[in-house]
Amino acid sequence: MEGNGLDLHAEMLLEEYRQQLYVYERLHMVAIERIRQMLESSGIQVSSFESRIKTEHSLIGKLQRKAAKYGSLADITDIFGARIVAYYNEDVDRIASLVEGLFEVDWTNSIDKRKMHQFNSFGYSSLHYICRIPKELYYDSEMPFLNDIRFELQMRTALQHVWSDIQHDIGYKSEMDMPAEYHRDLSRLAGLFELADNEFSRIRRNIADYRRRMQSLVQKGRLNEVLLDGDTFASYLQTRPFDRLNQQIADITQAEIHDVTMLPYVHLLRDMGLETLADIEKMIADHSEDAYQLALYQLGSTDIDILASTVGLQNLCIVAILKAGGGKMNLQHMFDIINGPSAQNANLAEIVMKQAKRLAFMAS
Repeated sequence: MEGNGLDLHAEMLLEEYRQQLYVYERLHMVAIERIRQMLESSGIQVSSFESRIKTEHSLIGKLQRKAAKYGSLADITDIFGARIVAYYNEDVDRIASLVEGLFEVDWTNSIDKRKMHQFNSFGYSSLHYICRIPKELYYDSEMPFLNDIRFELQMRTALQHVWSDIQHDIGYKSEMDMPAEYHRDLSRLAGLFELADNEFSRIRRNIADYRRRMQSLVQKGRLNEVLLDGDTFASYLQTRPFDRLNQQIADITQAEIHDVTMLPYVHLLRDMGLETLADIEKMIADHSEDAYQLALYQLGSTDIDILASTVGLQNLCIVAILKAGGGKMNLQHMFDIINGPSAQNANLAEIVMKQAKRLAFMAS
């Protein structure tokens, strides 16, 4: 290329790149497919996965700066590069472990930049592996040299990625280039980013520990020790606490029960003053018979053959609200919570009130 400022050695590297570009394209295709399969089978959620082959324009810029350090094109390990952005530090380590089992890692040239910074240094980086595709993973007899090509795989957290983008946008590659006052400012921010990364991981671990503790308490039946929230209610539902009442109601018309989510009821139950899972158990014990009688009035003259799995819980809530002195407005509020605000909820509340007036506790 005329006027690109390259010496003869750099021009030879550039020509080698042009001749070998089709190999890098195949390498790119194979590597990203294997990485995607790896991530999918691992179950690790990632923020992004991106890859690229260095363009000729980009390679020329690199050769203009440092062509002398490369004996051949194979020495340039980032012509093909990929980046995996995870949410948590520990997921970066998990992904790295999976990569080590998938590819051949060139440990001499790989680097964990996360461990390079001193406490007062500027910068915040990622884990960089230089990899090859082993022949047992992929081999093409028409392209045997593909397995000799090294490529770069970066792994970092979302916050590390944001920091890197900001650092790149600011335009300083090291603290030596930067005025001291701005270096100090950015160093403080780098510390905050690192603290945030660590705190997200800590909170995630604590939430996982909390879920395990609550699940254990539910399994042991110590429901009075379990506060009602979305996680604990989900664990409680695994014990199928409403199945008996649901089946009784379904038998009225020989209906089938269709499973639907009950999680919208968490807000309603808490709004009704229930604080623990033991409070739900008490509601079931105290109101199941009246909830069944209400279903008789609702379904006795119908031929409904499919019922939602929330039918028992909904009737329990209706009975509990009415026994506590609630009326049509309270029932409408209930339907607003579980169905979303709608003008139809007032009509539903009025219908339920008419049905419930036939219940023994309402007549008294």
